[in-house]
Amino acid sequence: MGLFNTITIRTPESVELEFTLAGIGSRAVALLIDYTILTLTLVALLLLWLFLLFQLADVEVLFNLQTETLQLWLTAIFSVSLFALYIGYFVGFETGWYGQTPGKRFAKIRVIRDDAQPERLFQATLRSLLRPIDDILFIGFFCILLSPREKRLGDWLAGTLVVQTDPSTAGGAIAVGERSRAIAADLLNLADFTKVLPDDFATVREYLQRRSSMTEKAQGEVSLYLARRLRDQLDLASLPTDMTADTFLEALYWGYQEGGEKGSGVREEG
Repeated sequence: MGLFNTITIRTPESVELEFTLAGIGSRAVALLIDYTILTLTLVALLLLWLFLLFQLADVEVLFNLQTETLQLWLTAIFSVSLFALYIGYFVGFETGWYGQTPGKRFAKIRVIRDDAQPERLFQATLRSLLRPIDDILFIGFFCILLSPREKRLGDWLAGTLVVQTDPSTAGGAIAVGERSRAIAADLLNLADFTKVLPDDFATVREYLQRRSSMTEKAQGEVSLYLARRLRDQLDLASLPTDMTADTFLEALYWGYQEGGEKGSGVREEG
């Protein structure tokens, strides 16, 4: 790990978390994979466009119809689709996969905000819009090499970092006990889980994944803070049974996964 730079981030809960920056090599591998997938998709779209143009040309010859306007519209739609796919590929995956694309997942890296919170739609969009500029003359490459936090222009604008995935949580699996699962079923009947925003769920998920690496004091402070905040957010006047803050968060996580996402449209990608 000495070959990689590390960074310590103090969260709003006053807990210091240490992350290992991804490094130019891991980011290059991830980008190569993503661009390969993106290129294949763009080629498929190009072939579809050419096929439709040839079909319109045949219609023009066979039926003596003017199809120039249709061809222009088809070309315009194709051009917009290319741009939307180029930008939307990274925005969609990084938003839905908590800062990861297929390439980043393979390289075991992900994007987070400067405050250690998960990357969301706004940050992913800003990073993607600046990507063409970063790619011109390898501007992004030199920015990563020369920046202490290894940021390209898109990262500076969006306020994000690219870090290595914690090996202990790479699979995304979180151990949830039987008692927490049983409590989750009761919570689903008591509370409206759609009130839990995706960012809040991602914060709970991040805490449950990283709690084993926290000190006992930090773990207690963060779990209590999150439990109180989410209890208020769910408007829970009382809980179905006595439980610790960790048990409540585990139950909330499990309930959100099992039933809450039906209303919110969010489900964790493992």
